[in-house]
Amino acid sequence: MSKLAVYPGSFDPLTLGHLDIIERALDVVERLQVVVVHNPGKQPFFTLAERVQMVTDALIERGLMGRVTVDSLESGLLTSYASELGASVLIKGFRTGVDIEYELPMARVNRDLTGIETIFLPSDPANTHISSSLVKQVASLGGDITKYVPASVIRGFKAKA
Repeated sequence: MSKLAVYPGSFDPLTLGHLDIIERALDVVERLQVVVVHNPGKQPFFTLAERVQMVTDALIERGLMGRVTVDSLESGLLTSYASELGASVLIKGFRTGVDIEYELPMARVNRDLTGIETIFLPSDPANTHISSSLVKQVASLGGDITKYVPASVIRGFKAKA
């Protein structure tokens, strides 16, 4: 169990579903690098630095920073980043079959490019309805998001207000 895995995502914002995947990934790998990535197809609400800080704070609050580290990737191929890091596995969470349909072709291309495998972890049923997009929408309309995100994200939204 000496594998290093990379768990990429835009984490805009980090949700309790993301944290669940992080915690469960640690049952499979020894070390995990959470990588906050820039998604050119999305306009983020939080800056890359804000997202990295919220993820870091949430992991500290959960006592996970010993086996988990946080970084960011603004451009370039994730597989190149993971290879340079020495990672042998990518971790991807999925909520529904739609997520798998989106992620599976990328997993195949990633394996073709570098040989890095992707491990898919299903979302806990309690989290399948939680998405970063929905959290942002509820927050923007003044709704309570405390059941969906860690305290660091609540602080992040308050700082933006």
